[in-house]
Amino acid sequence: MADTATPNVIRRADYAPPAFLIDTVALEFDLIPERTVVRNTMRVRRNPDASHASNFELMGEQLEFVNATIDGAPFAQAHAHEHGLTLDNVPDSFELTLTSICNPAENTTLSGLYVSGGNFFTQCEAEGFRRITYFLDRPDVMATFTVTLRASKADYPVLLSNGNLLEEGELPDGRHFARWEDPFRKPSYLFALVAGKLVALEERVKSGSGKEKLLQVWVEPHDLDKTRHAMDSLINSIRWDESRFGLELDLDRFMIVAVSDFNMGAMENKGLNIFNTKYVLANPETATDTDFANIEAVVGHEYFHNWTGNRVTCRDWFQLSLKEGLTVFRDQEFSADMAGGATDEAARATKRIEDVRVLRQMQFAEDAGPMAHPVRPESYVEINNFYTMTVYEKGSEVVRMYQTLFGRDGFRKGMDLYFKRHDGQAVTCDDFRHALADANGRDLAQFERWYSQAGTPRVSVRTQYDAAQQRYSVTLTQGYGDTAPAARETQKGPLLIPFAIGLIGKDGHDLALQLEGETRASEATTRVLEFTQTEQTFTFVNVAQEPLPSLLRNFSAPVIVEYDYSADQLAFLLAHDSDPFNRWEAGQRLATRELLTLAGRAATGVPLQLDDSVVAAFARVLTDETLSPAFRELALMLPSEAYLAEQMAESNPAAVHAARQFVRKRLANALRADWLAVYEKHRTPGAYEATPEASGHRALKNLALSYLAELDDPAEAVRLASAQYDAANNMTDRSAALSALLNASAANGGSVEAQQALDDFYRRFEKEPLVIDKWFALQATQRGSAQRPVIEIVRKLMAHPAFNLKNPNRARSLIFSFCAANPAQFHAEDGSGYAFWAEQVIALDAINPQVAARLARSLELWRRFTPTLRDGMRAALEKVASQVKSRDVREIVEKALA
Repeated sequence: MADTATPNVIRRADYAPPAFLIDTVALEFDLIPERTVVRNTMRVRRNPDASHASNFELMGEQLEFVNATIDGAPFAQAHAHEHGLTLDNVPDSFELTLTSICNPAENTTLSGLYVSGGNFFTQCEAEGFRRITYFLDRPDVMATFTVTLRASKADYPVLLSNGNLLEEGELPDGRHFARWEDPFRKPSYLFALVAGKLVALEERVKSGSGKEKLLQVWVEPHDLDKTRHAMDSLINSIRWDESRFGLELDLDRFMIVAVSDFNMGAMENKGLNIFNTKYVLANPETATDTDFANIEAVVGHEYFHNWTGNRVTCRDWFQLSLKEGLTVFRDQEFSADMAGGATDEAARATKRIEDVRVLRQMQFAEDAGPMAHPVRPESYVEINNFYTMTVYEKGSEVVRMYQTLFGRDGFRKGMDLYFKRHDGQAVTCDDFRHALADANGRDLAQFERWYSQAGTPRVSVRTQYDAAQQRYSVTLTQGYGDTAPAARETQKGPLLIPFAIGLIGKDGHDLALQLEGETRASEATTRVLEFTQTEQTFTFVNVAQEPLPSLLRNFSAPVIVEYDYSADQLAFLLAHDSDPFNRWEAGQRLATRELLTLAGRAATGVPLQLDDSVVAAFARVLTDETLSPAFRELALMLPSEAYLAEQMAESNPAAVHAARQFVRKRLANALRADWLAVYEKHRTPGAYEATPEASGHRALKNLALSYLAELDDPAEAVRLASAQYDAANNMTDRSAALSALLNASAANGGSVEAQQALDDFYRRFEKEPLVIDKWFALQATQRGSAQRPVIEIVRKLMAHPAFNLKNPNRARSLIFSFCAANPAQFHAEDGSGYAFWAEQVIALDAINPQVAARLARSLELWRRFTPTLRDGMRAALEKVASQVKSRDVREIVEKALA
């Protein structure tokens, strides 16, 4: 990685240490929206571990250079250019002061320093700091920062930056200042400032060592009543990190700030986390159960970065999963512990199922497409494009495998050693792996392949039972199949796969497990097999009856398991498996198999018919009161249309939609009485509670309502949904009722009840941006019909006064929802969806390339669709490729077309 401007392709193999190091940074800001002056004073020295360079190269974008001084004297040999600033013939050690000007008011990219709602905010990850001042903007350059902010007190009464507040006071002409110091060395991507008219919910807590800490959640004044849950989540995160990993909050204060214009979910800037309002603001009337859960998870995620990302950071951006994969794992464990502690396996499994559903639907698809890359990529053109499901979600699964191999205690030992070795450093994924290996006395050289191989591994399973010898052999074979060219290109040999397995007897109970060579059976009925060869056989002894294998329990590795279960065997697992994840998995396999068969028939016009055994299997889950409501809701939810389409040799969204709707209607009509009974039984009267138990009841009840909306005669569902909408005291029930009304009316091209509810919803919440996002999304994802295609509704909503393309949340709520979450309507054969997509990618590219690139990925799997759809998608991609200018979007579309 050179200090110079970004070349076309950045390669991990080209990494070189920076030629110079920056020890301290003193920043002064005179904050004016159209013309902010930044004075940047740095202590700079040559890096003794790098090659000598006579020139000092700094990155900079969209900056107006004013002047430079070295050791207090004007320096004339500073040359500003498109990509930064070059200083010729600098000494070995010096104090450099740079003055420059930026324009936050016109910064629609939302990267660097920008204005939103009249307030100043920053977003510096990955390369936004270079839009604020000239700097060595790379993660392995770490410095301590002192920041002085000056601004109009009337316009910007609150002035915040990283770390601890040292001083604040008045200035002439109605201005004021605040000076902040962050005592911990950090890279520039963790810098933050906020200035504006904000108010805070405050709490003071004591850390585990007895030190008092000030916690603040800063928002605009009208949102203060929606901050309690975020604050509670922050306190829970602090307590959890102390107890689970022995990690305390290290600053005197910790601040969260909410902003409505934000490209991502949140940012872990040291001590000053900046959040999208979507992941802070919540009260029962405006936020769903899912919103409450997401806020808890994201607040936890960003707080946990304080150690896994901030105190120990990435050497370079190829190591992004070092912080993100590890921290996703930590937030998933935190959420599971909040739901079920360490012992309630059913509650923990519900969280596990939710996480794996996301992984398989989105990351597995990424692995099969042109953007496939290893958890630690080898090259990139635009780093913003590599904040991906692979880096985050698959990266989390890689971290989870360490815990599966070593247990909680062994994983904790590895984390302790990691921080002991690397606190205050910028390191690599290999450094983390070495710490886990050394702490547990293991050689993990083979495990490195998880970081360097792309693609989703496939594990084929063969079994053989020898009744006479009471031996049961399980043969595992690993590979990648034919749909992952990136995997073949990066394959370096077999992986170390922790493969959890159980054996189930004919009575539905787990059998004792004793591997060949062991003297006695294990007390545990789940064993983690260390699968390290291309093909490997594990033999269990003293197996008195032929068992049914329960494979990859708790999804112990991010792989696809290939085993030819019969429908009866899957139904048996669904009824009896002691592993909650595999119980859910059996139902999903059963449904997927049936739905793909029906999709194939729908594609050729053959009449559809659902086997009664599938209905019976669903009925058993629906009526089994021994299962938690949250688990039943997940088990009764059919695989998504997007996931099903990806399982087809040639994706056909219309056929998948027809098959899935047929099954939903069949289950609705066949189990009508049961759905009604469940709906009534799982009401949650009284005041709203955002507890896992109450959320589970609401989830199952609202799933029942969604099925009832599929009845041949949906009048009863419309009555129930209308009554629920009118009586709702929370957003979960209100939005679910509105969704049911929209879907019940789809077959008739709309209904009075649905339109009345939509109009009422808007009137009630037009002052609540996050709720209006839901209003747009519900309409973008509704089923639609031939008489009323959703593309027409979406185009009409684009002209709505509440729509604003410049706001990422609003763009995601309407455009992304339609393109990514309504496949049957988006992939219309007339190509109208693709034309709309191309228009919006081009429009967003001119405003905010990072958001545009995310939308561009909607068509990256175009080669896997039917010929008619393929042609339309290729034409749309070519149109975008011919018109966009940003690196962000060009990388996506060029890889898709290559």
